[in-house]
Amino acid sequence: MKKLNYKKLNTFIAADVIKPFYEMRLERLESAKLSYISKRKNPYLFKAKNVETAGDLAKGILDAFLSSQEETIFGDLMERLAIHVCHEVFGGKKAEEGKYKSVDLIFERDKKIYVVGIKSGPNWGNSDQVNALKRNFKIAKGMLREKAGKKKIVSVNGCMYGRDNKPHKVSKKDSGLSYYKICGQLFWELVSGDDQLYKKIIQPLSKEAKKKDEIFKDLYSKKINEMTKDIVNRFYADDDLDWDKIIEYVSRK
Repeated sequence: MKKLNYKKLNTFIAADVIKPFYEMRLERLESAKLSYISKRKNPYLFKAKNVETAGDLAKGILDAFLSSQEETIFGDLMERLAIHVCHEVFGGKKAEEGKYKSVDLIFERDKKIYVVGIKSGPNWGNSDQVNALKRNFKIAKGMLREKAGKKKIVSVNGCMYGRDNKPHKVSKKDSGLSYYKICGQLFWELVSGDDQLYKKIIQPLSKEAKKKDEIFKDLYSKKINEMTKDIVNRFYADDDLDWDKIIEYVSRK
């Protein structure tokens, strides 16, 4: 086990988490056009929320478009951070794609081999998806058994935030399907050996985000104004939103 270099960690967060996240956000924002995204958002929802102005409709459509992929994008980048941290401390490696399904990270700690599938939070999937994860964990453990020798192989569903008060998920029918669900503070401690890392990564995330956010906000405001003008030109009648026109635009055969 090596000690984590926090100066290098902060540099990694700036270059490999915040920078690509904002690049993707800006790229997505620049590509946003009312004619494209309005047909992919539910107009009945906006009416049910009593949206009455062009500005509110533009903001609602744009925010829904931007947020629809943000959690996935940021989750992938934070997964990259977790793997980087584990590599620095325990020599962990990203699981070989195509070889290990549902497994993102494999590392050794305390004479145990950990097989980890990383998710953003604890409420990530339905029962079919969880069952697939368990089956894939069992397969991965079988593939590693010979190399592991006498070392215990532990399956972990690692969640980057949240908590689970009963982490050991025991399968009474098949012990090979048993696994641990380790979330939040416990997850970051598992991959780093530092039980305070879950809080330490907030500071560099915040510092770098402030630098990038001004550029994003400026473009966001311009995009809202552009889409508001477009909505007025397309869907206004008698100084009000014409919802018949909006529904026809989205859904008419």
